[in-house]
Formats: sequence, structure tokens, C-alpha cells
Amino acid sequence: MLCVRVWRGLSPRCRGGHLTAWNRSRSHTGAAAAKLDLSGIYPPIATPFTAKEDVDYHRLQENLQKYAKIPFKGLVVQGSNGEYPYLTEEERVEVVRTVRRSLQADKLVMAGSGCESTRATVQLTERMAAAGADAVLVVNPCFYKGKMDSHALIQHFTKVADSSPVPVVLYSVPANTGLELPLDAVVHLSQHPNIVGLKDSGGDITRIGLIVHKTKTQDFQVLAGSAGFLMAAYCVGAVGGVCALANVLGQELCELERLCVSGRWEEARVLQQRLIEPNAAVTRKLGVPALKQAMEWFGFHGGACRSPLQPLTEAETKQLRRDFSSNGWL
Repeated sequence: MLCVRVWRGLSPRCRGGHLTAWNRSRSHTGAAAAKLDLSGIYPPIATPFTAKEDVDYHRLQENLQKYAKIPFKGLVVQGSNGEYPYLTEEERVEVVRTVRRSLQADKLVMAGSGCESTRATVQLTERMAAAGADAVLVVNPCFYKGKMDSHALIQHFTKVADSSPVPVVLYSVPANTGLELPLDAVVHLSQHPNIVGLKDSGGDITRIGLIVHKTKTQDFQVLAGSAGFLMAAYCVGAVGGVCALANVLGQELCELERLCVSGRWEEARVLQQRLIEPNAAVTRKLGVPALKQAMEWFGFHGGACRSPLQPLTEAETKQLRRDFSSNGWL
């Protein structure tokens, strides 16, 4: 029997109940039994800093005002592009609180709450929910990656999901963690009533398609973790994307989503091809400093990264500009 998530239809008070997810009924009826629909495009927003490397909440709010004009499904806050490893726990929570206060009520806030220990992840997840997150994005622990086999990861995510007041989205980003969430672990965890999906940043379309196939009897949704393979991910059953490039070319990513959903594949292909090089530049090639530089060119506040991340060199900045201008974006 398919499990149905009820979170979006429940009041915040009901969402906060401490029910054990594995023991909850897998079947619900009534108007309140509506799942959390993840479909759509989300920018994993950057964190602006002042010259003294404090979080610049004023500039953050100015970025949010501009993003409000783009048809995003919501925002991912404190993902990899938010430099979350360099923020204190208090800063991480306060950034989420600021975003929720500024964002329209119908837009989702997906907050990164992953920590190295299960205990810390459970505690931060609860704080993110209290700060207004509609869902949490939980990256796998990776410091002791040699011991993070399927058994350990299933236990970790199960304990987090059991106690989380809001739905959990798994986050696999092997470029940063050195560890891809094992397929068998994802399939097992998809059966948990409080785990609603996966953000997969690995870029292996065969794997994404297989995950969609193997979880088709569950109420489980897969999000592409990068704009470079967004169209391909839609082709194999993904429902949306969490894309760094959406911080810069958000309207264009939403247009690509619209073309894919409406089956206009030839137009989608042309647009997708123009997005591959700039996307690679602000992700695997030049990373967060490049994303922040590109944001400045497109009228957003990117600014400097928090140390030890360094600004782009002159040569890297020229390469970044070429990757955007050669595809007609600058």
C-alpha cells in the first residue's frame, strides 16, 4: 500500500508531533492527506558576507526580493552553495529564519540540517523546523566515510526521519563528501513515510533513472542536483532540480523546467545545451567563488566567500566570463 505524506496539509502544531515514522500508519484518507510536492526548481542560495565575513542579512533580503519575481518552487537554504560548513549552528538557523520571514507563504523552504553525528543532525533538524523550514535536506556523514556503509547510513537517516517534525530529503553530493549514497540504501529509505525524496548531485543519469524505477511503488521524488543534467533527469523521471546556476539564471532554469514538463523536448535540448558550460563553471570547475562572481554580474549580491575559500584569480574570472558570454548569457 502506498504511503502518503500529510505534512503540507497539517498545521505546524500537528507537524511537530513526535510520532515514530516507521510505526505510523502507511495509509491516510481525507483532505489533509496531501503529500509534500517537491516538483519544481530551487536555487541553493548563497550566503552574502560583509567585509568582516559576518553574514550580511540586509543583502540576503535584497537577493530574496529579486528571487521572489522568479517562479521558483522554493529555496534551498544552507546547502553546499550556502557555505554551510563555515557557518556556526546559530548562523545556519538564523539564515533559515530570515528566509522564511521574507519568503511568500506558498514557497517551500528546504533547509540543510546535515551534521556528522546523528545526534547533532536530529537536534539541528528540529531547530530548522522551528525556524520555519518546510522540509530538511540532509547530507550524509562523510568524515569517517570508510565506515559509512549502507547499514550505517540507513540507521542514521532513519533516526533523523523518525524524529524530524518535517519531511526529510536525502542529499547525495559525492564531489564534496567523497561518498555516494548507495543505491540499496536509497531504495530502503524510500519506504520511510517521512523521507520524501532525494537530491542527487552525482550526475549519473543511469543511477537516477534506476532510483526512480526502483522506488516507483513509493511516494518518493528525485531532484536533479545540477543544471547540467536537468533535462536528462526529467527524461528518466525526476520531478525538479536544485541547481546552483538558478542563483544566476533562475528564469532560464524555470523555462527549461516548463519545456520539459510540457514535452517540448527540441526546445528544451537547445536551452539545456546553452546552460552546460556556465553551469560547470559555477559548480565542479570553479565552485562557489565563481557562483558568487556570476551573481554580481547578473545583479545579485554574491560578494566574497568566507575564509578559507579564496576569490577567483584573474585567469579564472576571464574563464568564467567566457563560459557565460560564449553561450549568449553575457
